[in-house]
Amino acid sequence: MLTDAAIFGKIGEHLRQARLKQNITQQSLAEAAVVSLSSIKKIEKGVISSFDALVRVMRILGKLDVLQPLVDEEQMSPSEYYDLVNSSKSRLRKRAVGKLDNTNNEKSEW
Repeated sequence: MLTDAAIFGKIGEHLRQARLKQNITQQSLAEAAVVSLSSIKKIEKGVISSFDALVRVMRILGKLDVLQPLVDEEQMSPSEYYDLVNSSKSRLRKRAVGKLDNTNNEKSEW
């Protein structure tokens, strides 16, 4: 199992390779991602201290899709959907049960 530092290093190297493959300079990437040049250099070295900066860089490089499973809503299984539908059907409609009190009625002159 990789250490956190090793994982950050691999992420940084992968992003560096993606940047170079797209022929983007570190300065251009920094400007496009609205982060500092030093942040780009740190990320590429595996020093990732800002998740916000990392996400911005990944978005510019077109690598944000690797995080997609973390933001997708879980799909319901057929049985979970069936249970949800049936639970909403089983809710009974509430009705009034009180009676009207006719003891204080005023007589109409109509």
